[in-house]
Amino acid sequence: MHGDFSRRTYRPEDHYAAVVSQQGRVLLDAESNEQADLGLSADRSLAADLIGWHGGPGDGFKITYSAECEGEKASLTIAAGRYYVDGIAVDATRPEVLPAVGEHNGGTTTGANADHDGHASPESAARKPGAARKTVSAKAGEGSDVGLWTYWDQPYAYRDLERDTDELPSGPFLAYLRVHDRLVTAVQDPLLRETALGSALPDTAARLRVDWEVLPLELETNQRHDPAAAFAEWVAVQQDRTCRLAARAERPARAEDDPCLVAPDARYRGPENQLYRVEIHRGGELGEASYKWSRENGSVVLPLTAVIGEWVTLEAMGRDGKLDLDVGNFVEVCDDASVGRGEIFDLPQVVEVDLPGQRVRLSAEPDLTVGRQPGRHPYLRRWDQLERRRRGAPRMDGGAVKLAEGQWIDLEDGVQVYFAPGGQYVPGDYWTFAARTITGAVEWPADAAGRPLLGRPAGVAHHYAPLAWIDGGEALDLRRVFQQLAT
Repeated sequence: MHGDFSRRTYRPEDHYAAVVSQQGRVLLDAESNEQADLGLSADRSLAADLIGWHGGPGDGFKITYSAECEGEKASLTIAAGRYYVDGIAVDATRPEVLPAVGEHNGGTTTGANADHDGHASPESAARKPGAARKTVSAKAGEGSDVGLWTYWDQPYAYRDLERDTDELPSGPFLAYLRVHDRLVTAVQDPLLRETALGSALPDTAARLRVDWEVLPLELETNQRHDPAAAFAEWVAVQQDRTCRLAARAERPARAEDDPCLVAPDARYRGPENQLYRVEIHRGGELGEASYKWSRENGSVVLPLTAVIGEWVTLEAMGRDGKLDLDVGNFVEVCDDASVGRGEIFDLPQVVEVDLPGQRVRLSAEPDLTVGRQPGRHPYLRRWDQLERRRRGAPRMDGGAVKLAEGQWIDLEDGVQVYFAPGGQYVPGDYWTFAARTITGAVEWPADAAGRPLLGRPAGVAHHYAPLAWIDGGEALDLRRVFQQLAT
């Protein structure tokens, strides 16, 4: 989670049950967040113990298949209700569509949110979280009128009728549910901001949301006799993270040349406490993979209001020099759709800053599919890797750093990371660790000899469940349905 945290202290292996406050002590964000993690973990563990891998009451997430017909592409109807995946409660119920002023007995919409034909405008629809982007056919659910999601308009998947790669397979396939937690701040949901605090102040608490997608998976011919078992094997492969990272702080060479930093005997030489984040940018094996890093846990995010060529206009600049943009920064242009789809683009560099106009010029125009629709909450995310031209410096690849294994890699101020050999890397996988000025150390687990331990990625953790096997236009239900205790 790219939040503005001091550190993350939740460690399941310690088996803590609660955070207990003491009188006269400082309460930090880490303690409150750990209590939230403890409660969420307890609830989900209990649900998983009782329900198992996946299951739910009633028809929640029951799949109906609609074949391609009369120019309409094949689709799935996703029944409203609740389903549990690894103990995580997932809801597929559409929000109620409230009538606007001027509507009467199903009449047309009038006013600022209507177009010339009396229909809700695309701009107003895009501003509604989870609003249907395109409908398919009456067979496919017809959008919000019947309270069902379809494959094409499900809220967090951002399927696109114009993309051939988003189409459902023509042959047999398995429809499955993918679930993960996503941090939502006031950038993604402006209603979280308390306007009474004023625009100059930062937002307050963020929210944790359960995002879900129904996606297709084609199986090999020899796997189709038992699709549920084949899917379980596929999930095991997806969740087996082979990449490992370690972190440490070492006194950098020639530290005595810069006496303005902290005490010369300190190993971490940054002027402030930081929460570092190392995140995989492009995935694959050694030679393909790259990473990006941030000293602010990737939390420096600036909402966009316009993208015109290489110039992007910001809603506001950063609150101070520490949280602002400078020439040379690498940035990531994102919005709800690009994040939901897991799309990876090159990271352009800031080459010019126009403070009066609240604009920055980038080294390249952002991809044409991202950042242009205000309803998708576009923003810039700053990363802190720098392009170094000295001999032996890590190589760059599209604004990210080419990953090297089996050696300690300098980030900055004595902070180093180590990628274990033989890793398979997935975009979005990340590790976080705190660096503290008072100790000059990086908070990372070590063995009795002081050697840093190799840790698995902290996320992103995806959870999967099979929903239906689609063959010959028929949908074989693969859900596990249980009855409520009281009926």
